[in-house]
This record gives sequence, C-alpha cells and structure tokens, in this order.
Amino acid sequence: MDLFNAATTREHGTPVTARRGAGAPLAVRMRPASLDEVTGQGHLLVPGSPLRRLVEPADDAARRAAPGSVILWGPPGVGKTTLAYLVATTSGRRFVELSAVTAGVKDVRQVIEDARRRLATGGEETVLFIDEVHRFSKTQQDALLPSVENRWVTLVAATTENPSFSVNSPLLSRSLLLTLRPLTGEDVRGLVRRALADARGLDGAVTLADDAEDQLVRMAGGDARKALTVLEAAAGAALSDARDEVAPEGPVTVDLDTVERAVDVAAVRYDRDGDQHYDVVSAFIKSIRGSDVDAALHYLARMVAAGEDPRFIARRLVISAAEDVGMADPSALQTAVAAAQAVQLIGMPEGRIVLAEAVVHLATAPKSNRAYAGIGAALADVSAGRVGVVPAHLRDAHYAGAEKLGHGTGYRYAHDEPHGVAAQRYLPEELAGRRYYEPSDRGFERQVSERLDRIRQILDSAD
Repeated sequence: MDLFNAATTREHGTPVTARRGAGAPLAVRMRPASLDEVTGQGHLLVPGSPLRRLVEPADDAARRAAPGSVILWGPPGVGKTTLAYLVATTSGRRFVELSAVTAGVKDVRQVIEDARRRLATGGEETVLFIDEVHRFSKTQQDALLPSVENRWVTLVAATTENPSFSVNSPLLSRSLLLTLRPLTGEDVRGLVRRALADARGLDGAVTLADDAEDQLVRMAGGDARKALTVLEAAAGAALSDARDEVAPEGPVTVDLDTVERAVDVAAVRYDRDGDQHYDVVSAFIKSIRGSDVDAALHYLARMVAAGEDPRFIARRLVISAAEDVGMADPSALQTAVAAAQAVQLIGMPEGRIVLAEAVVHLATAPKSNRAYAGIGAALADVSAGRVGVVPAHLRDAHYAGAEKLGHGTGYRYAHDEPHGVAAQRYLPEELAGRRYYEPSDRGFERQVSERLDRIRQILDSAD
C-alpha cells in the first residue's frame, strides 16, 4: 500500500487503514505527504532539527539518536496530527492512534504490549499518537512511561493545553516539547489555493472568488482543517448548482454567497486585517466600558458572524475586565478568564454563549480604572528614575552576613500587629507618602477605599 496516500484511523488502539481516495474528506486528502508540504511551522523543520531527524532519519544511527517521545503543543488545525502521520508514514513505521477522550488505561497497555510483541518478533516499530493527551489522567499518563523509557513505541502526543500544567512531570521530562505556531491568514490562504489546484484536492474543478477567499480565510481563524472543510462544502454546493442549471464548461466559480450558504453564516462586512476589524473591536470595548450591554452584544454578534477568532474576543474581554471594571467588581476578571478557558475547551458555535455571558457581566458591572492608573503612575516614576533604595528593615536577611549589614533589623511582622498592619515604612525614602492607587466610590472599590484609609493612617504614623 502507498503509505503517502493512506489515512489511518483507530478504534481503541486497533489499526484500521483507509485509503485517502476521492471519498475521503478534503482535509484528509490534502494532508501533507512530506515535511516540505507542512505550512507555518518552519521553525521546527530546519535541517538537522529534532523533528526532521525523527521524520527523516538518514540511517539506523540517526533513528536511534532521534527523540523517543514528542509532545506537540499548539492550537487546533495547525498540523499536530499531520506531523504524527509523517513520523510514521515517511519512515515506514506502524501508526496507531488513541484519543484521550475515549481511551482508558487498558487501551494504552494493550497498544504497548502489541508494540512490544512486534519488536520482539522483528516486526515494524510503532508510532503511538495520542490526541488531546491533556485529557489523560495521571494514571493513564503514568502507564506510558515504561514504553517511552524503553522505546517500545515512539510516542507522539498532541495537546492544545500548556503541557507544563496538563502533562505529568515524569512524562514531560522524558519528551521533546515542540511548540507549533498558529497559522497566519496567508498560511491558510496558501493551503486553500493548493487544495483548489492539487490533484489530491479539487483538481481545478472550481475557482474561488476573491471576496469568497477572504471570507473563507477569515472564518478559518488559523485552523487549516476548518478552512478545507468549509472549502469542500462550498465547492460541493457550487458544483451541484452548476449541474442543475447547465453542464459547466471549465471551472465553476465559488462566490461569496455560496461560501455563506455552505457554512450557514452571513458575511458581515468586517475585515479582520483592515479598518473594519479595528473599528468593530474598538466599538465593542468602548460599549462595555460605557455599560451599554446591548451595543456590546451587537458588536460581539458582528464579530462572531464574521468568523472572528473567538480566542481573540476572549482575550479582549480579559483585558477589559482588568482595565475597565477593575476592583469595582473583582469577579469580572474571574468571569473573563473562565470564558477564555471555556472557549478554548468547547470551541464554536457554543462558545458564543460563554462570550455573551462574559460581555453581559462586564458591561453591567460597576467600572473603575484606578488599578490600571495606579500601575501606570508607578511605572512612570520608575521610568523617570524615582526608585530609591529598599529600606534596610525590608531587605533579605536570610543569607550569611546579612545581619551584619543591618538587613531586616527592626522589621515588624504584620501578623503580630493589631489589625494585621504594622506601622512601618515600605516605600523607599525618596518616595515616602507617594500615592499610586486611589480607589473610586463604585462597587466593591467603595469598601476598599474605606479600608485603605484606615491602613494608610496606620502606615503614615510610622513617619
């Protein structure tokens, strides 16, 4: 069988091989057959890089020197699964895939035992690809350790979550971590154009109008798989319409309307890379700041309908919660961060509900930018050279000789003082009495203001 033209799916770790023929999805047919076709990850593919050594070993010695376990970290649709396929197919290895969503410890051990038996009988090596490895429990991840240490399998694990927090330290320390970058709009555009012309793809059967291409790239949000899926649906609709009307002569044009119908969204006049992008985002944030929840939801809808990356919207909400709501409602930042995590977890279209809830919370919350203004004022002093010397009683006194230098002498432990506040100076002498944070009288910050007045009276008494 031609390994370059085979897609492999797995059910509970059992290989099931399917031809990447005309019936396969476009995203599968266009999966790169070599590293040279991989887009947007040039930083991982330089000559002599660990990934190249793993995919294209020059000889047995090079293969032994290649990493035995790789963790691919990056957003959806940037090529993690593709790279795993290439590790197996270009080196003639057996490919087995497990999904962390459905597989258990028993499935992991079954695959590893099968790989050991094959090696013992002179069979081919096994590449074990685990998608969404961050969903594996500690026990499941621990079950992988012997196979990684003994190289019974070449483990390639993919995750959209930061491995430092989602992958066990023992497994992480035994693996090579490769970070995949998000695809740019031009990366996705290049993939779409290749799919239009390539014999594995649409083979010139359709062309894409400029505005339709722009909309398609915009809606993909850096996800190559999504772009090719939408393209396939739109091309199918255009070809079907053309056959119903008259036998087409030459390529059929896929226009903007066809792309809209294929994905069931309206192409709002909104350019992610132009003025409309910045205008709509600006109006969105200013509506939240101005507490107009209806306007904020309107601009959110325009961005969602136009295919804006929901992660971008979520990031803007986190910034707004910190900058505009601030300490007037500290829970707003918690809501925004939770929304960003939820969008990353569930994606769209359900992510729009989470984003809407965050928008409603932020827009209707009391507003204060005093913390934002406070750090700005402090940074201005530091930039101007107003730093001063750290007071001696606050300096580190844990190392040998610090006591002789007077470090820590006279320091008063706040927990031993009435009200938990020690009457001593914390700012450098040159900045004594400087005020950076002045709370407003709105929301929770009103309580902060009352408490801060009492705290500052105690602190000022030390002078």
